[in-house]
Amino acid sequence: MTPAERLTALRAQLAAQGVDGFLVPRSDEFLGEYVPPSGERLAWLSGFTGSAGLAVVLAGRAAIFTDGRYTTQVAQQTDAALWERRHLIEQPAPEWLREVAPPGTTIGYDPWLHTEAALARYSGVTLVPLARNPIDAIWPDRPAPPLAPARIHPAEYAGLDSAQKRETAAAALRAAGEDAAVLADPHSIAWLLNIRGGDLSHTPLALGFALLGADASVQLFMEGQKLGPELRAHLGNAVSVAERAALPAALARYAGRTLRLDADATPAWFARTLRDAGARLVTGEDPCRLPRAQKNPTEQQGARHAHQRDAVAMARFLAWFAAEAPRGGLTEMAAAEQLLAFRREVPLFQGESFPAIAGAAENGAIVHYRATTESNRRINPDECFLLDSGAQYRDGTTDITRTLFTGPGAPPPGLRQRYTRVLQGHIALGTARFPRGVAGPHLDALARRPLWDAGLDYDHGTGHGVGSFLSVHEGPVTISRAAKPVPLAPGMILSNEPGFYLPGAYGIRIENLLLVREAEPRPDQAKPFLEFETLTLAPYAQALIEPSLLTTAERGWIDAYHARVLAQISPLCDPHTAAWLADACRPLAQPGPGC
Repeated sequence: MTPAERLTALRAQLAAQGVDGFLVPRSDEFLGEYVPPSGERLAWLSGFTGSAGLAVVLAGRAAIFTDGRYTTQVAQQTDAALWERRHLIEQPAPEWLREVAPPGTTIGYDPWLHTEAALARYSGVTLVPLARNPIDAIWPDRPAPPLAPARIHPAEYAGLDSAQKRETAAAALRAAGEDAAVLADPHSIAWLLNIRGGDLSHTPLALGFALLGADASVQLFMEGQKLGPELRAHLGNAVSVAERAALPAALARYAGRTLRLDADATPAWFARTLRDAGARLVTGEDPCRLPRAQKNPTEQQGARHAHQRDAVAMARFLAWFAAEAPRGGLTEMAAAEQLLAFRREVPLFQGESFPAIAGAAENGAIVHYRATTESNRRINPDECFLLDSGAQYRDGTTDITRTLFTGPGAPPPGLRQRYTRVLQGHIALGTARFPRGVAGPHLDALARRPLWDAGLDYDHGTGHGVGSFLSVHEGPVTISRAAKPVPLAPGMILSNEPGFYLPGAYGIRIENLLLVREAEPRPDQAKPFLEFETLTLAPYAQALIEPSLLTTAERGWIDAYHARVLAQISPLCDPHTAAWLADACRPLAQPGPGC
């Protein structure tokens, strides 16, 4: 079927189900960033493959909504004759519908694919829950749902056993007078039960749902064939297992009882089903979400070890790239594959934490660009190359971005100035000290200030939470002016990734991961302060740094960071890489070729 034929078939299906339109989110029923092939409904319908987006299909028109990361990508992947392209934030779908839909228009939705909080934004729009997703009815070769085996995440990496975690989460329910909580986020189930899986690429999850009781018991709803004898023994008697088809009957048994439900992270189907059963619903945060974000000492140390090992692979790649790129024989995909090959040799490596973003020149300006066989561009001499990548290790998750200049010539002054301003913002955030109670959105402007001073900005958040051998994008913490403020706390891991993008020319982004920790008190300090520990260990591109823009403190920080990289990573490298690293980490004042 062509894209036009798919839209026609969907509209016929909507007419058959008695609605005038339909909401098509990127998410599946688990509402995560990554979905299995069986959940790629938006991509199948529209051609857009980004990790965030929403489509609205009406009888006479259709629109697709994405944020600033995907403005270029959605234009490349969708047909303008079929789809209106809209900005997810500047003109959100509810606003668009209120403007274009005639009074009385009914909009269908799949209650498994939207939260109640998301649906509440459609005030003034007549929404109708559908019993069957109409896309599933017209998708002839839809893949089967994944059934990868779940596996144990041992205490040597988890730090706490499942019984300890269950008791802590259950105590929060008892304190609130609640009987149970719905766990609709597979990340919470993975953390709570110390299990991991293979149902998704890049994120080691076993997809399923659970109910956590105030007595610390858990009802796990997951396909039985995912759970082998060893895994079942690990779960123990306090965790009962049933097929997902048993969920409606299990929820019906909560009539007259009080359940916590996270309205921002739970499919609307749960609330509708529980209300119909006569349960009392309390809106509250998933009791596993915040404890999961605050890594325990074992997880913190695992993150340090994972980043150190990952830094060796990164140093090998950067040394290799510095030699190969000026010759002009590389492609984007070849570069990303070479880095993956180096990472595969790292102990405890499990896979990439997301598809590598390897963008040469103008492709680097596409914030979440992914090279394909059709777009795979040659990396030419004397141009920018942006590489955003990460890995999953048994003891931690990494995410790093470096912007490089291929050489052999010198970068133009304008590029150096913009790179340096991005680096200054990166340093300002990474060196911040702040009192307890400060949230990520409060810090976002620190990373933007050097760019704002030059009339520049970037259209994405500055940082996201990162899991412990879980999702590379983990809530609830984030560094973004558009996000809900969640106070930062020791043990949280976040990214620090300001950028600048010149469409059609190049993109600049610099990213390290940061661990929140207690700061040493200073004289007359009235309350406890926090600071960041930088986990990522890889040199910046000195060829792109304009030293005249830097303050003495910024120059000192860069030199100290490079000295730390050299001291910690060089002894773990082969002689060739160690020699390259010594030059790449030289003090800024010392002359010599750049990275």
